[in-house]
Amino acid sequence: MDQIVLDLETQHEFSEVGGREYPHLLKVSLVGVYSYARAAFLAFEEKDIPELEKLLSETDLLIGFNTKHFDYAVLQPYLKSLDLKKIPACDIMEDVANVLGHRLSLESIAQATLGTGKSGHGLDAIRYFREGNMEALKKYCLDDVRITRDIFEYGKQNGKILYTSKYRAESLSAPVSWKKLGAVRESVPEAVPAAKSEQGNYSLF
Repeated sequence: MDQIVLDLETQHEFSEVGGREYPHLLKVSLVGVYSYARAAFLAFEEKDIPELEKLLSETDLLIGFNTKHFDYAVLQPYLKSLDLKKIPACDIMEDVANVLGHRLSLESIAQATLGTGKSGHGLDAIRYFREGNMEALKKYCLDDVRITRDIFEYGKQNGKILYTSKYRAESLSAPVSWKKLGAVRESVPEAVPAAKSEQGNYSLF
């Protein structure tokens, strides 16, 4: 079995599909994952989702940020036989919100916990897709996958994550209990590998 870190990008923004009540209409442009079993970053275009479904069917932990409320809703309509909600999951945003009583952005956690931030905005990803700049789209998505994975690893090792607040100059912390989700991997790649070393059909990636 495998543990998977997942993030996806969409073809549309909410204003184009009638609002936030219709995430299932956004359509996938790219799904990026990190596979612990393969020690590899992988990317899947919309047409490659059957291959992704096979990978996810062999997964015993799905890790992400706001995956349960966003990524699942966008991705589930593509899946033939897999119910994403039945896969054991660690949704970092949900776990932190349950502790703090409010949501945090991936950026605020990444900046405080890792000392680095996101490489762009979700609207950039839509623009990359529409321009056919699939290499930039892949880099953006897999950068978010790497950040999510590294936050998860930090939380497992330290029992907390850090975050920034506009009301406080210093970083704050929130406890997490992720050690029970599996042994900490001592060595994971620091950079996204070149496209030729990855699996799937990525066209210009």
